[in-house]
Amino acid sequence: MDDFLARPLTARVATDGPTVRPTWYLWEDGAFWILSGPWSRLPALVRARSRIALTVDVCDLDTGVVLQVLANGDAEVRPFDVARGRRKLVRYLGVDESRWDSRFREYLYGDVGAVWVYLRPSRLVEKDLSYRVP
Repeated sequence: MDDFLARPLTARVATDGPTVRPTWYLWEDGAFWILSGPWSRLPALVRARSRIALTVDVCDLDTGVVLQVLANGDAEVRPFDVARGRRKLVRYLGVDESRWDSRFREYLYGDVGAVWVYLRPSRLVEKDLSYRVP
């Protein structure tokens, strides 16, 4: 599961409402870290009702690989730290920050009000629904 979650995949996060949003994430030490801030409703939704669900999955029709990780639990909003932010963004954008869109550099170095939505899942399930391609 750790190897699968270490890949730069997109997770979908559901909050009470319901509302679902795709998001990049960082999986570290058994927890999901989602970069957010005032540009998103996610922190306010989590503060109002902390219970969230998240799924990360892949479906490759050419190989038949179908993998899912399902998680849920009580999330919290935590202060942003640059080191973790850099680790997350490097996963998706590469190590050369000069090639990043300026808004991503702004998350690290600007005063944009970035925060983390943190989820240490109370339930974490891995499913392999892969099939053999004829």
